[in-house]
Amino acid sequence: MTRLTEAMNRAARRIPVWVVYLLLALPIPWFFYQGLTGGLGRDPVKGLEHLYGLWALRLLIAGLVVTPLRRVFGVNLLRFRRAIGVMTFVYALAHLTVWALLDVQGFSRIWADILKRPYITIGMAGFLCLVPLAATSNNWSLRKLGAGWRKLHRLTYAAAVLAALHFVWLAKGFQLEPLVYAGLVAVLLIHRLLFGRRRQKDPRGWTARRKQQGS
Repeated sequence: MTRLTEAMNRAARRIPVWVVYLLLALPIPWFFYQGLTGGLGRDPVKGLEHLYGLWALRLLIAGLVVTPLRRVFGVNLLRFRRAIGVMTFVYALAHLTVWALLDVQGFSRIWADILKRPYITIGMAGFLCLVPLAATSNNWSLRKLGAGWRKLHRLTYAAAVLAALHFVWLAKGFQLEPLVYAGLVAVLLIHRLLFGRRRQKDPRGWTARRKQQGS
């Protein structure tokens, strides 16, 4: 571990987890205020809906990056992963709420859009993947589920894939931004698959490396 990595890990240990929750939550009312005051363009509802969804996807990816950062570079941000995951759900819920209450405005229309528009169907499936993850992001669930908790939280990858597809499908024409996010999700998924195979081939070496990393 390099001095820079050690310094980063020491700094991370000094940051209270509640600070991460607060910093990640601050954009939520700020974006809403911008929508009320004309800061999101001619269609503030669509602008607000897009921002909340985009931040949900960003935080979803950030949560998936935590483990590779530790494995590859030794940067340990695991203590913040729960906060990132919970706030991912909060942003996804805000995205869904704006779409349902301010955009579509009607249960029958909401249901019709879910059934008729594939990109909405995919987005809703991604959100449903996040529900059990948010519900079990607590110490009681961790103790109750045991090893099953890790298996359940693999839904994060499914949610990320569905969210990325939702964004790509939603974009009109060729747009680079959705493809960049989809590419990041693909890279993280490939890393996960390759690591899983290496772990199966060399379980003793994997255990030894984890002990050296202090996890």
